[in-house]
Amino acid sequence: MRHLYSLFTYLLTPALLVYFTIRGTSDRGWLKRWSERFGEFDATGHMQGIVVHAASVGEVNAAAPLIRALKERWPDYPLTVTCFTATGSRRINAVFGDSVHHLYAPVDTPGSVRRFLNGLKPRLLVIMETEIWPNLFYKSNNAGIPILVSNARLTERSASGWSRFAGLAKIALQCPRLIAAQTNEDRQRFISLGANQDTTRVFGNLKFDIDLAPDLTRRGRSIRNSWGSNRLVMVAGSTHEDDETALFVAFRNLLGVDPTALLVLVPRYPERFERVAQSSASAGFKTARRSDGRNPGADIQCLVVDEMGVLLEYYAACDIAFLGGTLADVGGHNPLEAAALGRPIIMGPNTAHIRQTAEQLLKANAAITAENAEALFNAWKDLQSNQERRKKMGRAAHQLVQQQRGALKQNLEAVKALLLQ
Repeated sequence: MRHLYSLFTYLLTPALLVYFTIRGTSDRGWLKRWSERFGEFDATGHMQGIVVHAASVGEVNAAAPLIRALKERWPDYPLTVTCFTATGSRRINAVFGDSVHHLYAPVDTPGSVRRFLNGLKPRLLVIMETEIWPNLFYKSNNAGIPILVSNARLTERSASGWSRFAGLAKIALQCPRLIAAQTNEDRQRFISLGANQDTTRVFGNLKFDIDLAPDLTRRGRSIRNSWGSNRLVMVAGSTHEDDETALFVAFRNLLGVDPTALLVLVPRYPERFERVAQSSASAGFKTARRSDGRNPGADIQCLVVDEMGVLLEYYAACDIAFLGGTLADVGGHNPLEAAALGRPIIMGPNTAHIRQTAEQLLKANAAITAENAEALFNAWKDLQSNQERRKKMGRAAHQLVQQQRGALKQNLEAVKALLLQ
């Protein structure tokens, strides 16, 4: 089965390069450092260390507390952080700079994986969340490199997809020394695909151990003061097109109730920045962009944040947070950044990727579900007129994050045990 998969990955490689090229028309980061994708790089000074793979921005953010702790506890072990996307690469550079060695992860062909492992000769491979790469797992295990799948999650949709290749999934999932699942449901899905029951455990969600910058509140307050402290501000984070379509309808209705309200859109992907700004203007809103370099005055109704890595600053500046990817059929993005900052959260019904976290927020009365644009307007309007409810929801969100912390400690204990094997 793995040999057929390997043949398929070789045959798919030209199409993958075409994909990189197409993505590169709007984000030139996809056109750079292709040699790393095939395991070719300079490993001088970075061998015999720890490799952490975080596919894209969300995984990088989730891994950040773990990466910082690894650097602090094992400073003598070189630390390499890999990703797959250009936005993930920029996020790694923005968060860690030169303090870590950064590479693109290899495509999962046997040759690329072999060169990658021979180049770094890692003592430990940490894979974040949902990444299952059969050749990387198999060859790492054969080379005696322990694998920790950290913050592991597997949605029903992903599990169903992998079940069609059950033999391949089992080969891959028998390789990790430990799969640290976020929830018991995730654990059971991994086991059903072939993971070892004894080495698949529930550690909780690393995202609850979010590491907020000490000056984040101050920066958020400064941004907010520049907008006007009396305006109602909703930040919609990591949005997709269908999110924005509903947001525009709801916001137009809200302006009829509160003409001073401000909608801040933070699109998920940088290649959409221009299109989102145009869509906002076409919808009839007076629109500004962060890159304009000026604060949106009272006349600006919609601000498009066309820069990556600054979402937390805007959550720190808002009254209400909307969770992108939940009205769009995406499955939802991380709500815990807004929650850690004590912001009330509105989300749509599509929360497959964050189901347990969404349920926890709703149970704690820290979030509201809005099924469509009309429900979004009603929730928005209710919170607009009820400052005490906003504060109560924000306190509940912050308290939930504090109560659920602890996955980081368990992951570090697992790393220590694996490095001593």
